Amino acid sequence: MNGPPMNSVDPLLSVRDFRLEFDTFDGVYQAIDGVSFDVAPGESIGIVGETGCGKSVTARSIMGLLPSPPARVRGGQILFDGEDMLTVGEERLRQIRGNDIAMIFQDPMTYLNPVFTIGTQLVDVILAQQRAKPRAERMTRRDARDHAVEMLRKVNLPNPERQLENYPYQLSGGMRQRVLIAMALSGRPKLLIADEPTTALDVTIQAQILDLIDELRADFGLSVVMITHDLGVVASVCDRVVVMYAGQIVEDASVARLFDHPAHPYTRGLLASVPHPGRPATSLSGIPGSLPNLLDPPSGCRFHGRCALAGDDCLQPPPNTVLAERHKVACWRAMEGAGAVD
Repeated sequence: MNGPPMNSVDPLLSVRDFRLEFDTFDGVYQAIDGVSFDVAPGESIGIVGETGCGKSVTARSIMGLLPSPPARVRGGQILFDGEDMLTVGEERLRQIRGNDIAMIFQDPMTYLNPVFTIGTQLVDVILAQQRAKPRAERMTRRDARDHAVEMLRKVNLPNPERQLENYPYQLSGGMRQRVLIAMALSGRPKLLIADEPTTALDVTIQAQILDLIDELRADFGLSVVMITHDLGVVASVCDRVVVMYAGQIVEDASVARLFDHPAHPYTRGLLASVPHPGRPATSLSGIPGSLPNLLDPPSGCRFHGRCALAGDDCLQPPPNTVLAERHKVACWRAMEGAGAVD
């Protein structure tokens, strides 16, 4: 979706008409097509959608973590503090990663080396971040170890001095995720990208991790981009929601506005599939069909093949409609049938 920024404050992150594709043996996969959104300083946004919609690809593009080839940028900008992350070069990207933008991932065991202690890995990350600073301002290894203990304490890991000596397998899943959060925030970044950070955890630990991210956001003055398929996560920690479908943004609204007045049929379908204490289980409904093949995406609205409201005009690109100050939707049928989800 394109359009003017939805915040009066200059955005910390501004993704503008971003387009990305992958070369595959079967052809060109059009993963991201015209994605635009802003993140203001201190704001938390959620990017939601089903598996394969482009959420994680967008996040990794912001960090410059997609290998090229096979990934290829077709157009657009990813502006962070005024710098285009797509053109700054690898050396500058290394300076920005960790120090200005940090990322935590879904499965902490995948991103912690099993043969090194937590302390070794955390101290090495802190020292790597110091390379972006003038030599006279860099921490010593002892200072880095003290900082590691401080960060583990900030993420509420019990007995942080002792935990430094442990290996990842000796920690629970929730504790490992706290270690990754400590690593991510050790460089005092301005933006934290969290890619499905609670999916591999049980419900109780999920709530603790979400509360922790929200607390640290306030303590550090962070902006947060939360990648998730769980609307409950969005309701817990986000100010605004960006709904993605098949590589495009279909709706962008504040959390309250989206939950109370979902405008896009896909958004309403997502909300209708979530259990709610006020509705009987029999009222749950799924979205028929599956994501279109992005090797040959459909013309017009990419959701029209699954949409009960689709008409002939949906074969044309949908208009980007501003419904309210903080609510945009890309749909020919915006708000039609909105009473289906209350």
